Amino acid sequence: MKLNQQVRTYWEKEPCGTAEEIVAGAEPLSREWFDKIEEYRDQVEPFIPEVVGFESYKGKKILEIGVGAGSDHLRWAKAGAKCFGVDLTEAGIKTTRKHLAYHGLKSQLKRIDAEQLPFKDGTFDVVYSWGVIHHSEKPEVIVREIQRVLKPGGVFIGMFYGRYSLVAFKRWVKFALLKGRPWRSFSDVIWHHMESVGTKAYRVGELREMFGAFKSFEGRQILTWHDIVKFPRWIRGLFPQKWGWFIVVKAFK
Repeated sequence: MKLNQQVRTYWEKEPCGTAEEIVAGAEPLSREWFDKIEEYRDQVEPFIPEVVGFESYKGKKILEIGVGAGSDHLRWAKAGAKCFGVDLTEAGIKTTRKHLAYHGLKSQLKRIDAEQLPFKDGTFDVVYSWGVIHHSEKPEVIVREIQRVLKPGGVFIGMFYGRYSLVAFKRWVKFALLKGRPWRSFSDVIWHHMESVGTKAYRVGELREMFGAFKSFEGRQILTWHDIVKFPRWIRGLFPQKWGWFIVVKAFK
């Protein structure tokens, strides 16, 4: 089975952000279920609105790659953007459509593989993708597609996983060191033991190279709840941002 087919199979079972420990027994696709998803996202990733600036793009044409449970797509729609969304899974499209419907909002949603975007050159003002592209078999192909469908001066905003982070270190301890295989690399552990098979994580410099066709690139790591959880509170404040699991990217065409 090709990698993207394996990735699709994994996320069809459970769109990102909808795990049972998050929804806590709520009826799937109910308003309560979605409220719990949004509440959890606000708690563990409270920096997203500030990083993205949804309200700055009112009236702009945006494409989200990997809509998942629709949490950020809802934010774009509420901000007045003209929304389009794609996802590798039917589950993501169904979930996002239902999520928007509870708020009286709509988007043009399609189930497709983002390695081949079904849009003309220069279609969008913004392309957004939060923690999705690194699951693809060929992330660099998706980045080329993003550059193609953006208008001149358009912007990509997104997030990729950081390879040298506390999250990656904790996974390495669990699946390499404690298994008696300390020679395993962080990349190998993340590929096999982080969400769907084939997950990748990067250094900022590697992403800068991937976005080399763009006029400008900004990338910075953010320390997240995922990094600091399970560490004693007294030590959390000592961790630098450069140990963060999330690399936030903004690149202009």
